[in-house]
This record gives sequence, C-alpha cells and structure tokens, in this order.
Amino acid sequence: MNSYLLPFVAVILGIGLAFFSKNRPALNTKILLSFSGAFLLALTLFELLPEVYHHLPARQTGLFIMIGILLQIVLEFFSKGAEHGHVHVHKHDTTFPWLLFISLCIHSFLEGFPIHHHNDMVYGVLIHKIPIAALITTFLIQSHYTKLQTLGFLGLFAIMTPLGTFISNHVSLVEDYIHFINAIVIGIFFHISTTILFESSEGHKFNLTKLISIFAGVAAAYAI
Repeated sequence: MNSYLLPFVAVILGIGLAFFSKNRPALNTKILLSFSGAFLLALTLFELLPEVYHHLPARQTGLFIMIGILLQIVLEFFSKGAEHGHVHVHKHDTTFPWLLFISLCIHSFLEGFPIHHHNDMVYGVLIHKIPIAALITTFLIQSHYTKLQTLGFLGLFAIMTPLGTFISNHVSLVEDYIHFINAIVIGIFFHISTTILFESSEGHKFNLTKLISIFAGVAAAYAI
C-alpha cells in the first residue's frame, strides 16, 4: 500500500511546504532538493542498478540507461528542467503550460515503474517529489492560473506515479519488460539527480549546509 500512497503523500507535503514558505526565502526547498538529489542517486546505485544488471546483459543495460538519459533530456526540452527544480514564473501568462504538464506527467509516470513491494525505491521517489511539488505549486500560485487549473495539474501529477506502479505490478506485458523499463528509469534518475547536485552549487562552490545535506542524503540511502 505504501508503494501507492507515499508518492501521493509526497505531493501533498510539497503543496503544504509551498503554502508554508510562499512568502519566505526558498533556502529550505533548495536544501531539501540537494538532499533529495543525493538520496535518489545513491538509492538508485544501491538498489536499482544492481538488480537490473543482474537480469540484463551489461551492454544492453548500458544502452537502455543511455536511452533513459536521452529521454529525460527530451522531456526537459519541454519542461525547462522542472523535474530538478527549474520552474520559471511568467506572472502575466494565462495560457496553461501544457508542455510542462505533459512532460512532468510522463516523468512522474515512468518513475513509478521501479517501485515494488520488495525494494526501497519508493522512498527515493518520495523524497524527490516533495521539493519538486513545492516548486511547481509555487509556480502555479505565482502564475495566477485558475484554481481549477492548479488543482487539476497537481491532482494528475500526484496520481501519475502510483499509476505507473500499478501498471508495472499488474499488467503482464509490462512485467515481461520491466527490467528494460527500469534501466530507462535509471537513466532518468541519473540525469535528474546529478543535475540537481551540480546545480546545488552557487558560483561553482558548495556552501556547507548543502554539502552536509548531500552527504546526509547518501548516508540515509545506504542506511535503508
């Protein structure tokens, strides 16, 4: 049940964080983003990568990981990097950001596939989604979209990961190719998490708080 509930809860927590800190500096969100990037990268290396290499030939695994990296680059061409915290506010733009919405939903849907009842990837997705949901919520509030548009965006974004998990666990055709899909998701996670870590620096220098949050993220992933 946690496999379906926790990613949804993460979006709720992110929305709450956005409303709690909407008139305050985004420092806490940036620190959480740094922690989540390190946590997701480490958990992918500790949990997901060995499993995929165990079931697929090494060269084939590398190919599908590369496909995942390239896919995420394509998605970010449309989302402008919202998956790792880049959300640009256009306060006078009333046109609904369909490309951003579709790209985020595809990303969120795919990241649900590696989540199974026998591994801990759900925690990586949980920690990753909280700051992203907070930043997206802040973007939607500051852009002055209608409440219906905002709720629809966040609601569908929240259910996409559980939907991916459900399909991966119950659709037999998907189960036959789950390790290929997981390899693609590894590439997506690699691209997102490393981008977060590199962009966590200001002027190419890590401040101490962010450095500690990154080490804490790695340690937490190893301790699970």
